[in-house]
Amino acid sequence: MKLKLDDQGHAVVQDGHPVYLHDDGKEIAFDAAASIASIARLNRELTDARQQADTAAQKLKTFEGIEDPKLALDALATVESLRHKKLVDSGEVEQVKAEISKVFEARLSDAEQRAQTLESQLYDEKIGGSFARSRFIAEKLAIPADIARAYFGSAFKVEAGRIVAYDSHGEKIYSRARPGELADFDEAFETLVERYPQRDDILKGSGASGLNAAPSGKTPAGGKTLARAAFEALDATARASFVREGGTVVA
Repeated sequence: MKLKLDDQGHAVVQDGHPVYLHDDGKEIAFDAAASIASIARLNRELTDARQQADTAAQKLKTFEGIEDPKLALDALATVESLRHKKLVDSGEVEQVKAEISKVFEARLSDAEQRAQTLESQLYDEKIGGSFARSRFIAEKLAIPADIARAYFGSAFKVEAGRIVAYDSHGEKIYSRARPGELADFDEAFETLVERYPQRDDILKGSGASGLNAAPSGKTPAGGKTLARAAFEALDATARASFVREGGTVVA
């Protein structure tokens, strides 16, 4: 990337940060302080990871000489069973184990169901709310937020309480303005739109095939149009929503 210069040959500054031009023409205000902090954080994480690997390696040394882990586990189970036989009959032990296992499995199943429900609610709140509140969608897209979510929503996940975006190759999308940091919702969504083959159909003012544009300069009664390729890419729910809001599909 190159440093952007003005007519006088001076560096262009935005919000106190020098502006750089990427090879694709994208202008990014480079935050050097944030980048240095990210590098320091990544170095710390690398050091922690190495320490954890060393600790794990030390623990594995305890099991040196054990060629068949399954036999070792069976032996431990046998010793545990013999220990219980000193207290009660073996049949009673197995019965108690079965009852405990039944109760534990029921509680585990209930806990998993509650966790799935909470996870779904968290996803709808964070992901759905981000689409609804997105400044980029409101200002740049010619389609409503619910249709944008119907197509692009699967690219976003909630991990450790924060939104993480993935590209079509399954790679996390990182910020271009803050190297080393994950992109926030709007920056990640803008990146996804830039890589979308039919982006001209969903961006405002991008041509006659997009939303709010119609053939021969005429606006259809619904006031909204969408190219057929973009419309067919939506799922059934998004299509129904588009039609219900008065949208029209054009060739």
